[in-house]
Amino acid sequence: MVIVSLKDTDKIVPQMDGVKGVYKQTPLSKENGAPNFCFRVFTIEPGGHTPLHKHPFEHMNYVIQGQGLMVSDTQETLVNKGDFAYVEPNEMHQFKNPSQEQDFVFICAVPIEFE
Repeated sequence: MVIVSLKDTDKIVPQMDGVKGVYKQTPLSKENGAPNFCFRVFTIEPGGHTPLHKHPFEHMNYVIQGQGLMVSDTQETLVNKGDFAYVEPNEMHQFKNPSQEQDFVFICAVPIEFE
């Protein structure tokens, strides 16, 4: 069994074009011995966003703080603390924080080989 506190996890700025005000923490991954899945925690600061992008694996997300927009190539959907969201493989998506005051924080689970 492995127990990791988020506060003890490094904060890394993702190296992707179009990232603004985002950092990632990876509390559970292959480094902890996980064979199949990885938990990442993204914090998007007020006014920040990830790029609009797609990739060949799914995301399973859970909002743990604030609210944000999940953007596809056809719509924007507001998500709130306590919401779950699924992004299909190869689906265009982006995460935005429309707030001017509070961080938007969510857990993102992905297959380990894509971390």
